[in-house]
Order: sequence, then structure tokens, then C-alpha cells
Amino acid sequence: MSGTDDTDAPDLDDAECYLNRELSHLEFQTRVLHEALDDRTPLLERARFLGLFTKNLDEFFMKRVGGLKQQIDAGVTEPTVDGRTPREQWAEILRTVRPMFDRQTDCYREVVRPALAEAGIEIVDHDDLTAAERDRMRAYFEESVLPTLTPLAFDPAHPFPFISNLSLSIGAYVRHESSEDPIFTRVKVPQNRPRLVPVAEGSRYVLLEDLLRAHLDILMPNVDVVDTALFRITRNAEVRNNQEVAEDLIEAIEEVIEQRRFATAVRLEISADAPPAMVDLLREQHDLSPEEVFHRAGPLDYRDFMTLTDLDRPDLKRESWSPLPHPRFAEGPTSDVTATGSDVFDEIARDDVLLHHPYHSFEGTVQRFLDAAANDPDVLAIKAAIYRTASDSQVIQRLIDAADNGKQVAVMVELKARFDEQNNLQWVRKLEENGIHVAYGTVGLKTHTKTALVVREEADGVSLYSHVATGNYHSETAKGYVDLGLLTADRDIGQDLVTVFNFFTGPSLDEEFRKLLVAPVTMRERFTGLIRREADHARAGRPARIVAKMNALEDPAIVAELYRASMAGVDIDLIVRDICRLRPGIEGLSDTIDVYSVVGRFLEHSRIYYFENGAEPSDPEADGAPEYYLGSADWMTRNLDHRVEAVAPVTDPDVREQLRFVLEVMRNDNRTCWTMNADGSYDQRTPGDDPEWATQSILMDAARRAHGRDDDRGLDTDHPASPGDLLVRPASTPDDVDRPSPAAEDGD
Repeated sequence: MSGTDDTDAPDLDDAECYLNRELSHLEFQTRVLHEALDDRTPLLERARFLGLFTKNLDEFFMKRVGGLKQQIDAGVTEPTVDGRTPREQWAEILRTVRPMFDRQTDCYREVVRPALAEAGIEIVDHDDLTAAERDRMRAYFEESVLPTLTPLAFDPAHPFPFISNLSLSIGAYVRHESSEDPIFTRVKVPQNRPRLVPVAEGSRYVLLEDLLRAHLDILMPNVDVVDTALFRITRNAEVRNNQEVAEDLIEAIEEVIEQRRFATAVRLEISADAPPAMVDLLREQHDLSPEEVFHRAGPLDYRDFMTLTDLDRPDLKRESWSPLPHPRFAEGPTSDVTATGSDVFDEIARDDVLLHHPYHSFEGTVQRFLDAAANDPDVLAIKAAIYRTASDSQVIQRLIDAADNGKQVAVMVELKARFDEQNNLQWVRKLEENGIHVAYGTVGLKTHTKTALVVREEADGVSLYSHVATGNYHSETAKGYVDLGLLTADRDIGQDLVTVFNFFTGPSLDEEFRKLLVAPVTMRERFTGLIRREADHARAGRPARIVAKMNALEDPAIVAELYRASMAGVDIDLIVRDICRLRPGIEGLSDTIDVYSVVGRFLEHSRIYYFENGAEPSDPEADGAPEYYLGSADWMTRNLDHRVEAVAPVTDPDVREQLRFVLEVMRNDNRTCWTMNADGSYDQRTPGDDPEWATQSILMDAARRAHGRDDDRGLDTDHPASPGDLLVRPASTPDDVDRPSPAAEDGD
């Protein structure tokens, strides 16, 4: 496509060029909910996606809606780049999520619950229990539930009880014989009791709140229970402390955690049959408007339904998956070979290694790398940046082991990692108790980079071994998040990491790096330059292409640069998991841009950036060869300007081929891929009469094939069903892909 004349170019300051961040995120949650609605999804997985939808919307209300309410209360009226003020966004969000909650409820009541019953897994109402079952449940309640309960009355002698965030509660109006007016009493559904109470082991359950509601006569004898309703309050998590003046960051974070418990409410969910007087009382006590009340006919919280996937019913689940060892590393923990870690470091020195979780085992790769570093007598120092980690983190334990073995160990622990503050505080204390130097974070910035550095004495001098990744040092999320990691002995990358780690303990961040793209100092400028360079190639008639995979495309300036590149004729594929402000496929603005989103069994979390640079991908040795990058940053303002991030160039031909294969597979997905429309809606691809091509299934198969033949690569990219070469053809939707209209998707 020829470039557009600048005089006819669209006005990139026009709000119509940009989608709203919050509404775009809700479109992603619609795709998550669709997995529960889709009858191709195995039944227990559908129940899991109901729970994931609840979890995701809870966080959305706590973080995003909470932040908007703060702006409204502060009198902020400045519109975002899409032209909406905070109040307009808030109102549109509430209108948008209401039918989404209704679809979740309908999915459970009309589809998932009956299907579970047909499969022999019943979730029954208490009223539907047999007499014998009721007797057993009454005994269970008296013995195991009743002692944990504390009814809290609201009357002249008792203040209104505090309702903790996301706790499930029963509200009851009760009347004493001596009183005419009923008294409101709150009973918290205990979180330390099973929510799905087994009536018959593994096949028949009753919800704990239903059981509790049926036995209020035992909990509150000598009163008449006039009316009851289930309810749940969501509170704002956007509680901040002024870190510019906080003398002690640990104390500041502890204060934030405490404040969050008592933060303002942002949502009330309540039973559809709740008495109006109770709704009004809860609303008034939490300063909520009628728009913030959601009347729900089904369970108010589906998170515990995710535990159903633990049932031994392989016929109702996807094929099980266990992450595989990487072919480049021998099996077995390095700690079994305490004399040396040279096998690991020799492999990295030979060629760069691409790790791809959960296809590759975290324990057999990242953990093995740190095991080797902790036990190898030639290792002098280890440095690591921890954003989130497991509650029983072996990563932290290896760092402690390294210190015990005489290595210099420095750890950056980000105390401001939202919802992980308490966990990270505990790790800080344990590290410091073991004599390890810990940096807590930086004023005004979050440290989001996922990097580790090992300094090793070798025959020809000191070598640097680096791990630059897209995911956290978290063994549990590595089983469910799709992430990439680069292990390299590249000296320049190692020196750049030395500079980054020195910033965590030093006074300032260097503004020059050899190879790494580092936010907030060089990354924005470098990405902008790479996009503009592709536009220059297109204008000159040279190959020009951008393929970028990320979690979110939110930064307006980057969106504008992509628009300009498209107007110059650059072919652009964007594989964006959730938020996308850019409108694809608009004539004269984004004709050459396609946007996709893949939603599957694992959460897509990796970031890959490809720039063709005027050369054919098949000629990687040519001048101006295509460039690949991977790292921790999305194209979001917060990542580019307000966080410490690191993105590494990938130069190893074999690793580049693996990244190319991943992008190719995702672009050609006809089962779990959604194509974005200019209005921000999405259509799901279906295979029609063609073989099903699902990204994560293909990549699991590629990992199996590489492991089975001890391939040097982490993924076997010579897949027998290879769909062609994504990176050398223009973005287009294959003619044989059946794209249903929006009306066909769940009534939208």
C-alpha cells in the first residue's frame, strides 16, 4: 500500500482515533466469559472460567473503578485521549458490566449447573436435600461451621458492622418478641470452611451460604428471621501513600495495606430477592449510588467453582499438561551436583537459550539456573529483581543458599506490587535476616523488570550470565501463564544489567545502555525510533513490517506512531491480549493493521516485538536484518514512563526462529484467536471445514516433539502442519476462516 499524503492525513488528536482503556479491558473479560459459554470448552474448565471471570472483575472494580471514583471525588474533569471524563467512564462501565454479570449467572444456572448434574456432579439447593441429607448437613453445621460464626447486630447498642472487602455475607432482619421493628444482623460466611460442602463425596454439594442461611435458627435462637439476603461489598484498592515524603518505605507499604481494608466501597452485589430496605441500608452505610448496586439471581462469587477442576474427572477436563524439561538442560536438580554448575553455564555460553513457560518447566530452567549459581564455587555474585514470587518461593531460598555459600547477593524486591505487598514484605524480612542486601523499590517508579544476573569467575576472566524474562520468578504462575525468558552470556546485556541493578541501590538510572531497552530512560525513544524506521522503509519501497505481541496497547503516543506507520504502508500485526486503544482497519488511518487476541487454557503474558527493518526474514544475515525483542514491558504509558522495565534484543538465529514460529502460530490460530473490529468489538475465528489450529495446543505439541528427540531448540519449529510464513506476507484474514457476526456471539 502506498503511503497517504500528509495533507490528507487524519487528525491524530481526534478522540475518535482512540478506544477507551477501561471498555477495551471489559471486551477482554467478555472473551474470558465466552470460554465458559462455549460448549467446546470441557465442562469443568467452563466452571473454572466462571470463577476466573469473577476474579478478574473483582480486581477491575477494586483497581480501575476505584481509581475513577477517586478522580471523581477529587473533582477531575479532564477527559482521556478518547474524550471521556472520569465520570463518563464510570457510568459507561457500570452500564457495560451489568449484562455481563447477567450472562455469567445465566451461564451457570441454565448451562453449567445442569450439565454438571447430568455428568453426576450436583450442586443442589438445601431445600432439595433428602431428609437424611438434611440431618447430616445440620450435624455438620453444628459441629464444623457454627463455632466459627459471629452474628453482628445493628441497633442502638451496636454500630453498623464493618464489612470486609469481597467477603460473602448474609444479611438478616430478625425480630425479638419484645420489639416491633426488625433488627439488621450481618453474618460473614466463613472463608476457612469449604464453600462447596460435600453432601455425597465427589458427586453432590450444597453451597456453604445456602447451608448457613438454612440454619440461622441455630445461630440466632429465640428470634424470628423475617428476611435474608446474600451480599458482597467491593472496596477500592487504589489506596496510595505519598512515597516522596515517606521516610520508611516498609512503613508506608504497611500503611497502604491497612488503609485498603477500610477503603471506600465501589460496588454492592446482593441477592435479586433482597428486601428493598436492606438494599437501601447497605447502600447508605457504604455511600453507594443506585447505579453501583448489582442485583444477582445466582451465586455472588464463583471463584470457588475453580476448585471443581481438582475432581478426578479427566473426561470433563482438558488433556493434562505437565511442563517439560528444556532439551538444552539435563534432567535433575543442579543441587545434586554440588561440585559445579558448569553444565548449565557451558550451555548458555555455547548459545542463547529461549525458555517458554508453561511448555518448559520453571523448576528445570529458571530454578536450575539459580541452583547452579548458588552451588557453583566459581560464581561470585547473584543479583535478582523480584516483583512477585510464590509464598513458598524456592527462588528466594536459592538466593539465601547462595549467600550462605559466600556469594555476594543483592535482591530488588518491589514492595509496591499490588496485592502482593504483604507477601513481599515477608520475603524482605527473611532475606535481610540472612544478611542479604535488599532494595525495596524506587521513589516514583515501580520495578517491573524480570531479570537476574550471575557473575562467574572463569579461565579467561569474569563472565556475566543474564536472564531477561517476561514473567515473574513465581513457580506457580509459571504453570498457568505463558511467558518467555532469555538466558544469555552476551557481555553487553550483562553489563547493562549491572547498570540496572546498580540503580536500585544507587542515586540515579544511567541514560545510556549498550543493548537493553530500559524504561523509563531509553525504551520509549527506542521503540518510537523502530516504528518510524519501518515507516521510512515502506516509503522507500523496502520490506516493512511490525509484529508485536503484548498484554496491552494503551499508550496514545505509541498508537499514534503505529497509525503513522500504517499510513506510510507498513504491514502491522498486533497480538494484544486485552486492552487495545488502537482502531484497526480504518481506511486512510489503519488499513494495514490487524489486531488479534488469543484466549486459551493458559493466560497469555509474553511480549515479543518484531521489526522487519527493510530485509526479508529469510535472510537474517543481511544488512539491516529483522530485529526481535522480548522483555517485561507492554506498550502502556505506565510501562514506558513509570516503571523500571527491560527488553532485550534477540540475535541468536535459533532463538529468533522459535519466536518467529510462535508469532506465526498465533497469527494463524482458527480456534482460540479473536479478530478485533474498528469499533473495539471482537469476532472469534472458527475452523469451519479446516483442521483446528489452536495456539497453545500447537505449542504443547512442539515442546513434546523437541523433548522427545532432544532437539537443541526449546520448541520444534518444523511442525508438520505449519501454516506458512507469517512474517513475509501482508496481514490478512484467510478467506476460509469463518468469522461470525457480533450478533452470533452471546446475543451481543
